[in-house]
Amino acid sequence: MISKMRKLYRDLDIANKIRISYLVVLVPMMALVVVCVVNLYLGNQRYKEMIESAVVASGFSLNFKEDFDYETYLLIVENKTIEQSGIHELLDDANGIVDDLFELKNSDEDARLLESARHYLDNLQKYVERIELNLATGNRYDENLLIWENDVQIVTSLISETLNEYIFYEIRDIQETREQVEYNSLMIIRITVLVAVILLVVTIVFSIIIPRSITRPIYEIRDVTREVAAGNMSVRTHIIYGGEVKALGESLNRMIDKIGDLLDTVTLEQVRLRHAELELLQAQINPHFLYNTLDTIVWLAETGDQERVVSMVGSLSKFFRTSLNQGRDNVSMGEELQHVGSYLEIQQVRYQDILSYEIDVPEEIMGCLIPKITIQPLVENALYHGIKNRRGKGLIRITGRRNADNVELMVEDNGIGMTPERLNAVREGIAHQDPDGGDLYGLYNVNERIRLRAGDEYGITLDSTYGQGTVVTILLPFKLIVDAVDAVDAE
Repeated sequence: MISKMRKLYRDLDIANKIRISYLVVLVPMMALVVVCVVNLYLGNQRYKEMIESAVVASGFSLNFKEDFDYETYLLIVENKTIEQSGIHELLDDANGIVDDLFELKNSDEDARLLESARHYLDNLQKYVERIELNLATGNRYDENLLIWENDVQIVTSLISETLNEYIFYEIRDIQETREQVEYNSLMIIRITVLVAVILLVVTIVFSIIIPRSITRPIYEIRDVTREVAAGNMSVRTHIIYGGEVKALGESLNRMIDKIGDLLDTVTLEQVRLRHAELELLQAQINPHFLYNTLDTIVWLAETGDQERVVSMVGSLSKFFRTSLNQGRDNVSMGEELQHVGSYLEIQQVRYQDILSYEIDVPEEIMGCLIPKITIQPLVENALYHGIKNRRGKGLIRITGRRNADNVELMVEDNGIGMTPERLNAVREGIAHQDPDGGDLYGLYNVNERIRLRAGDEYGITLDSTYGQGTVVTILLPFKLIVDAVDAVDAE
């Protein structure tokens, strides 16, 4: 029987196991709470009724006998008239209190005492009526005085004693009820402590059994996924119980099989895709520059300035000789600066009235590797979007420095600059890899080529002030061309 229940429990899904753990703890706790609440409610109701009865009884004047006897005497000696006397008011108050106590009576003893009090009040009413009748008849002073001494004073004494006895019994019952409530509270505390200890033991036991049955297969799946993440594709889960966890383990095994089949293919495709992206970006940059350079040569030929056409063609030849560079994607910093210098020489022929340039890069970074055609698109952007849009002579400065393990190159112009809104738009276009904007074409390509070769932490950043100019900063890892050749030879 126990083995069947154990097997049935093992085959439960996680949700049902959690529900069972909740029920084991909550059901006894809720039962205890219900018992405590009911007991406290009943005791409180009993106590409340007795308090109300005592409060009503306390409304009975402790000086009822003295007041009533005195008022009756004043009436007999004709010191007060019937209308002036407070006898009837005292009788009405006493009857009202007795009637209220009848509604709140809690025992037969209370009923007996209240019946006696009501009987005494009825007799007292009759005695008052006899006195009033004698007063109306006249000359019956002795008879009224006799009624007052032998009847009225005795009955008022009995009424006071009866109601005081009622109050005494009520106070005694309140005390007994309080003691009973205290006893019940103490028993509830003892039972609560006992049940709490039992629940604590049960909770500890189930907190070990139930979570273990839930977490053991999950831990096994976790360990298998860690092994798979580390590259071990030979591991498998071996879960035979647990509903959905068992199904999850089987699905994981099938997924590992498929991952093992696809891993090599995906890796190869990623290498091919990355290489294709680099080639595509390079192909996009070269024609972009060529279009603009040929426009300049055509313009010079049309003006008949053959000498400068020859000079520009020579510079263009030098430019493309550096660009091709035996098909290498990375060149030295010195070669890249020679390349951009050729570009600036070509452009200065056309824009000699508005363009001047400076190149100030320290010798220590001349041997550093840089992706081919990185600086030229930035210089071109500075010329066409900065210098040309301002009046007067423009300046493009190219500076560089080494910063620990990195190299920083700055392409600075004193052109028109950008408004804060335009600067944010350009930064967003580059950061979100959106080359669709025509004027972001060169910036995007340069930034993307650096990121693909060096990593996401490298690339270009822009700072600009409208009316003052723009600075484009290139961040590259400091890697000498000699070290790169040695690494290739080692491979």
